[in-house]
Amino acid sequence: MSDHLSKQFDLELENIRTRILQMGGLVERQVLAAVDAFSTGNLEEMQQVIDTDSEVDAYEVGIDEDCTLLIARRQPTARDLRLIMAISRVVTDLERIGDKASKIANMSRKLRLAGSQRIPRLSDVHHSGRLATDMLQGALDSLARMDAEAARQVIGSDKAIDAAFNAILRQLITYMMEDPRTITEALDIIWIAKAIERVGDHAANIAENVIYVVSGIDVRHTAAVRKKADEA
Repeated sequence: MSDHLSKQFDLELENIRTRILQMGGLVERQVLAAVDAFSTGNLEEMQQVIDTDSEVDAYEVGIDEDCTLLIARRQPTARDLRLIMAISRVVTDLERIGDKASKIANMSRKLRLAGSQRIPRLSDVHHSGRLATDMLQGALDSLARMDAEAARQVIGSDKAIDAAFNAILRQLITYMMEDPRTITEALDIIWIAKAIERVGDHAANIAENVIYVVSGIDVRHTAAVRKKADEA
């Protein structure tokens, strides 16, 4: 590849990286707003989260198309190819996180409009949401800096969100057992908590892709990286 083509490739690749970080920032704000709206019952904020989903989808389509064209035109190899492949996977995870945020907002809206609040809005749900957004922020930061060690720390944080979800589940089961009238409301809150837990899973996926780009090792679905992260 000539110097001119190499510089052009670098510019195009940097543009894609910039846009995926912009997409990540948008999704991060979407999740934060969804969790806050659940706690406050703010219908306007819930609707804004739902409306933002189309903007996230547009990012996904545009970045995916740019990645495909860049591979076709420039035929990258080694780390550059790994980066483009990883970006394509990260885009999918970010889009799914956006879907989860929209789901949280929709379920919160359903609860708010139902009017019944037999179950107090659990602070653990808000805490879990903060853990998930912290994970997402860490994953995006590791992506921006291509920092494999930071990515491993993000993966290790996933256990805290899993523990928070299990605690929420236990509380809600107790409510349902003590008062069957809370079952419908409790199940809706469980769906919200599960969506938050899945945000953490997708953030861990993003971190795994950072490790892939930096090291060339695909650590998805392997216990080794999780164990190493836990020990860090």
